[in-house]
Amino acid sequence: MKFLDNLWLALDALRSNLMRSILTTLGIVIGIFAVIAMVSIGEGAKSEITGQIEALGSNLLTVTPGRVSSGSSIGAFGSGTSLTQDHLALIEACPSVALAAPEVGSNMSVSVGKTSMITNIIGTTGPYAQIRNLGIERGLFFGTREEDAASRVAVIGAGVAEELFPNQDPIGLSMKIGNVKFTITGLLASKGQSGILSNDDVVYIPITTAQRRLLGARRGQLRAIYVTSKSEDVTDLAVAEIEQALLRDLKDPEAFNVSNQADLISVVEDMTTTMTLLLACIAGISLLVGGIGIMNIMLVSVTERIREIGIRKAIGAQEKEILLQFLLEAATLSLLGGLIGIALGATGAVLLSRALGWQAVVSIEAILMASGISLMIGLFFGVYPARKAARLDPIVALRHE
Repeated sequence: MKFLDNLWLALDALRSNLMRSILTTLGIVIGIFAVIAMVSIGEGAKSEITGQIEALGSNLLTVTPGRVSSGSSIGAFGSGTSLTQDHLALIEACPSVALAAPEVGSNMSVSVGKTSMITNIIGTTGPYAQIRNLGIERGLFFGTREEDAASRVAVIGAGVAEELFPNQDPIGLSMKIGNVKFTITGLLASKGQSGILSNDDVVYIPITTAQRRLLGARRGQLRAIYVTSKSEDVTDLAVAEIEQALLRDLKDPEAFNVSNQADLISVVEDMTTTMTLLLACIAGISLLVGGIGIMNIMLVSVTERIREIGIRKAIGAQEKEILLQFLLEAATLSLLGGLIGIALGATGAVLLSRALGWQAVVSIEAILMASGISLMIGLFFGVYPARKAARLDPIVALRHE
């Protein structure tokens, strides 16, 4: 019997028990739906995060304090207090460095009248806007004159402007950071969300103003120093020069950390890939359950059709033809469930990403992988029932009632 004849026989058998066939495929549908949705959202998150990092420039370097230690306990990188303005000068003197800007800050209350919010206050210098690619929508970023005078001026993000100055142009207006009054000189273009965090809830002020008026005992400490190399080609050289300069002063390689965009992108990709695989494996458990369901129903089908199998064998059907028919039934059930799951998973990923503000990437590779997995599950879990049907003794089968 030809392959197509066996395929039509398999489809007729599935149509004759349509409700049972639909219920059997549910496990595969749910499993493939979960795998496609999780992989799509995971890939979207990786794409969005790496895109934001790459937008800052491939020659961006970040210098942060190293570990703080107390007796036998050692903190994480960034927990130290080693970086100061003196180290900024050492970094600026490196031949391969184009620009460098310090960063200090903390979360503080900002208010206008009775409206207030807690947001990120960053003290820095003029080059910071260029180094971090801050887009100025209106007004100006502060410069050397404001820094030298420790002026009470501020550049605010779009989220702060929307909260404190709804339906107003904030340029030239005043607000308070803590109890200190500031005049707004610039408004940043909206950068949107990064997951659950907003890139627009931020206020930039001159570093001297932050150190003298807001930070108190922490005034001499830098949270980070952002650096751009003169070109992408000399980024690694700039890293080496910065490390040598800081090591000569601090004497301890654990007192600071220099990272570049390539390192950060690699870490993010590794983390998101691992998380995506973990979620996909968890979702894959339902595929195993779905496969067991298919095997169970196929065994029931074999038991119900013993006499039919005996008749087919009596009129000349070979074992391989019986085996192929039942394998095709199992594979068709699984593949149809997989296709439905793919459609639902892709739709669900897009809808979920829109609702949560995330990006979803439904790749052809994921669709092909899911289709292959669903087909293989059908074949794997259909082998035992199909072999059982193919090996039935035709005489015993014909006597079955």
